[in-house]
Amino acid sequence: MNAASMRVAFVGGGNMASALIGGLIARGTSARQFRVVEPSSAQRASLAQRFPGVELFAEASASAIADADVVVFAVKPQQMRAAASAFSAHIENVAVVVTVAAGIRIDDLSRWLGGYRRIVRVMPNTPALIGAGIAGLYAPREVDSRAREVAETVLRAAGDVVWCNREEALDAITGISGSGPAYVFYFIEALEHAARELGFSPDDARRLAYATFAGAVALAQKSDASVATLRAQVTSKGGTTERAIATLERDRVKAAIVEAVKAAAARANELGDEFGRDAQ
Repeated sequence: MNAASMRVAFVGGGNMASALIGGLIARGTSARQFRVVEPSSAQRASLAQRFPGVELFAEASASAIADADVVVFAVKPQQMRAAASAFSAHIENVAVVVTVAAGIRIDDLSRWLGGYRRIVRVMPNTPALIGAGIAGLYAPREVDSRAREVAETVLRAAGDVVWCNREEALDAITGISGSGPAYVFYFIEALEHAARELGFSPDDARRLAYATFAGAVALAQKSDASVATLRAQVTSKGGTTERAIATLERDRVKAAIVEAVKAAAARANELGDEFGRDAQ
């Protein structure tokens, strides 16, 4: 769907909603085509200043989502049940609902929405805040191709998307890319720490770590070679990199990262169970 013609209603006006609104406006959607339900007066004021023309609502109402091509629930998981219940009487004629609340399963959200099933569940990540995110999307059979296209258009305003063919795969997406920025920041922290211990100032340590990581990612994205091949090309026999990689392998760093991702995915599944129990 053409972003310029979309009418989008957001339930929740926090960081993710702001990122998506900003991205869609950059792609040609008029600010006047957005409605945002946000109970915080301070956040409403911030949205009005940042996106002049956006229509703002303090509470749920039929008019807040009337004629919207898509309603995006962008509230915290703990707030989702109340937010969905508040709109359950008004949602029937909405073409598609998108939810970005981590851990909230479609069956649970559908129950809170009074049986509504045209739901696309999304797992974004924090680089979406600067338009550099990647999101996993899943939709049940009740969501037709046009509704899927609408959901994808909204999410592409903040980066790339990957469609999943089963909802459980979103737990894996959570472990890989949802939590993934934290793993990257952790590695950058370690590089900075090592640089400081080797005598560099905090500013230079940061510059070295950031540029090394950004440059390596840029090289990998522009190369046809696998990252394993790129790593091997840097690792000369008997050289400095070989010594470093041997140390990482001795300490099972790669295996630990794999286990960490699996642990995050398992926790995502547990949270889904917990939110589901709360819904009963």
